[in-house]
Amino acid sequence: MNNIEDYLRKIAVVGPESTGKSTMAQYLAKALDSSYVPEYARYYCQNLQNQYSLQDETNMFYGQIALEEAICSQVKGNVVICDTTIITVKIWCDHLFNHTPTVVLDEIKQRKYDLYLLMDIDLPWENDPLRDFPQEREHFMEIWKKELENNNANYTVISGLGDNRLKNGLEACRFFLDNSTLKS
Repeated sequence: MNNIEDYLRKIAVVGPESTGKSTMAQYLAKALDSSYVPEYARYYCQNLQNQYSLQDETNMFYGQIALEEAICSQVKGNVVICDTTIITVKIWCDHLFNHTPTVVLDEIKQRKYDLYLLMDIDLPWENDPLRDFPQEREHFMEIWKKELENNNANYTVISGLGDNRLKNGLEACRFFLDNSTLKS
């Protein structure tokens, strides 16, 4: 029997806060008739009032992995769209605590995605009780680029407003899917 990774294409939608990641991920899942992995942290953080501990970040790490693995094990088709990845945990741990647990760093090296859509910061900031740093979007955009490059990730930056942004994301996915080959 083949490993699920042999036929599954994982596309991750990542980037700084308030860049339309969840909207894009949900749109792509529907447009590509694929499965969707939501961002676990949005559920986890609802009652934390923006007060996070290193243990909270570790819990979000394990929660995101469990959610992704559960959905990937029941995926329809050969594409899954992930609304963020555990790299987000590393970025927040580094920013908030100047330390990322080894378990997170080790898993990042092992957990691969076929394509990352890095959402640009060209959208206006939208207030949300779960968002923290509107003034640091440029900083976090640079951090995301560095993290993706450090992981030799296949990524493209998605810009645009409204339907153009969604169209740009879908075009990037279709181009990737049309030009990638499945392992046999």
